[in-house]
Amino acid sequence: MNAVTYPKGTVKALSRSLRIYHGDNDRRAAMDRFYGTFLAPGDLAFDVGAHVGDRVSSFRRLGARVVALEPQPGPARIIRLIHRRDPLVTLIEAACGDHEGSIALRINRTNPTVSTASAAFIGAATGAKGWEGQVWDHEITVPCTTLDGLIQRHGLPKLLKIDVEGFEAHVLAGLTRAVPVISFEFTTIQRDVAEACLAVLETLGPYRYNVALGESQRLELPAPVGVEAMGSYLRGLPHAENSGDVYAILQH
Repeated sequence: MNAVTYPKGTVKALSRSLRIYHGDNDRRAAMDRFYGTFLAPGDLAFDVGAHVGDRVSSFRRLGARVVALEPQPGPARIIRLIHRRDPLVTLIEAACGDHEGSIALRINRTNPTVSTASAAFIGAATGAKGWEGQVWDHEITVPCTTLDGLIQRHGLPKLLKIDVEGFEAHVLAGLTRAVPVISFEFTTIQRDVAEACLAVLETLGPYRYNVALGESQRLELPAPVGVEAMGSYLRGLPHAENSGDVYAILQH
């Protein structure tokens, strides 16, 4: 794997992420309440695109075992420091996609939270309102695994969270088994990626869908809806909503 040199701006950005994602007690409590509706003690959760590990910490506070994937050295180092003595956290410094091997990761060194393996994501962000000034100025080669491979090695998770900046459909393409709860991030600059994710999920099992906007830690719809209604909801969102997470809930 290629080394990446982080400028002072990245250190500042990671410090900001730590304050935002780990330093707000009210946010932590809201996250725990939210994920507590999906996870119970002893469950297994996958966090694909863990960044600085705020979801990892929440899942552990709920008593779940966690497998976290984070390919960027800086954020991975933070997760390792926070959870280094926790035997129920497995950190894998790799990306996740539709193949085993390696992949190019484009690093935004002053805003590493939007680093991505998707050239299409960078293209969609370029010139888009709200994305001004974002520059992906470094590239590294990182290991790549698949969800099927992770399940084979670690077991079937109760919750699978995917947040990989426009690469979500590629991640789901490496999954052939239904997982009880799957969340994937969407952005309003790439609604087609969300549509592709929904199409993949429909091949895996009888899912119903809900959505959380931004970092609200709450579901917007009063009850889960079918795939057509979810697609219509996402298409109708104003551009300014920017991002959120779709929750696919397997029906029994």
